[in-house]
Amino acid sequence: MTLDKFRPYVSRFLDPFVKGFDRVGMSPDGVSIVAFGMAILAAVAFLLGGRADPIWYVVAAILVFLNGWLDIVDGALAREQNVASAGGDLLDHVLDRYADIVVIGGLAAGLEDYLLGFLAVTGVVMTSYLGTQAQAVGLDRVYGGLVGRADRLAIIGLVGFLAYPISGTYGGLTLIGWLLVFLAVVGHLTALQRFVYSWSALE
Repeated sequence: MTLDKFRPYVSRFLDPFVKGFDRVGMSPDGVSIVAFGMAILAAVAFLLGGRADPIWYVVAAILVFLNGWLDIVDGALAREQNVASAGGDLLDHVLDRYADIVVIGGLAAGLEDYLLGFLAVTGVVMTSYLGTQAQAVGLDRVYGGLVGRADRLAIIGLVGFLAYPISGTYGGLTLIGWLLVFLAVVGHLTALQRFVYSWSALE
């Protein structure tokens, strides 16, 4: 279940955005930084959704989707401008990891459940780490498994929209709390899947 494999099919929808950023002189690295800014704002909105008013969850969901969309646009813009580089790829991945951390941190801070947040963020980070570590040991980068980054952002955004009208607790947790449980469990399972795949490929 990974949406990453559908990236090639959305390329035609990227053209207006790519050409627009190119026209105003935006670099792919600049787009990556703006995407990270969306993640920071989403984290703040998730915190406010838990502590102030649930309407902030809707704002957070929109910002998460913007982060994911811009994360696709920056690569397409690099190809359009013919400036794709290892340095740009490094910056993109570093900012993606920090984006994952701050968004989940915002979710956890809004609920003041930092243990659950820790379990969720380690699962997410290990999933991404195993994907790139496979490449470091001579394999192709691994995007597969139960939930990739595109899936994760889609789920976080969807739950953010649902958390506004669906209030209350279920089994002792709010919808956002169950989202953190999901990210923790599925994140670690996906990391394990990627590890087993890579280990088997090396034998």
